[in-house]
Amino acid sequence: MEAFFLSTGIVALAEVGDKTQLLALVLALRFRKPWPIVLGILTATIVNHALAGAVGAWVTFQLDPRVLRWVLGLSFLAMAVWILIPDKLDGEQTRKAPRLGVYGTTVLSFFLAEMGDKTQIATIMLAAQYNPYEVVAGTTLGMMLADAPVVWLGEHMTRLVTQRVSMRVVHGVSATVFVALGLLALLG
Repeated sequence: MEAFFLSTGIVALAEVGDKTQLLALVLALRFRKPWPIVLGILTATIVNHALAGAVGAWVTFQLDPRVLRWVLGLSFLAMAVWILIPDKLDGEQTRKAPRLGVYGTTVLSFFLAEMGDKTQIATIMLAAQYNPYEVVAGTTLGMMLADAPVVWLGEHMTRLVTQRVSMRVVHGVSATVFVALGLLALLG
């Protein structure tokens, strides 16, 4: 369960202010249909993070444990730096009419936005170190904890959170967790 809770916490924190959370807000404000959007986010996240978990598990078997320790440690430290760089939504995902409907548009746009994203990379790294099934379940829950409230409460919640909680603090806490994981991995 350690992997599950760690993965949930890391991704929930990392997702705050992330481009996919901004995408969830844009979809919610544009379509105003929370159920298909939340289900689309869940579907895209399960598929995306399951693939990331599989890559993480594969890496575990391909690399020598000493090399893997260094790769993981340095990757976690790199994530700590990356998480301090705020994401911006470029808006391209939402300009076209939804030919696939709200659910299909959400699945496709969220899946593509999540490719190479911080949370996907974190899922790969965590799955290389812990049980991939627990990691995928935890990272998926973390994404839903961060994104579903944004969809349900939209602009009101975003305004409330940004007025009361500094994004700099949230990202600083996330970066600190990644630094700790990186140092733990490097030190064995």
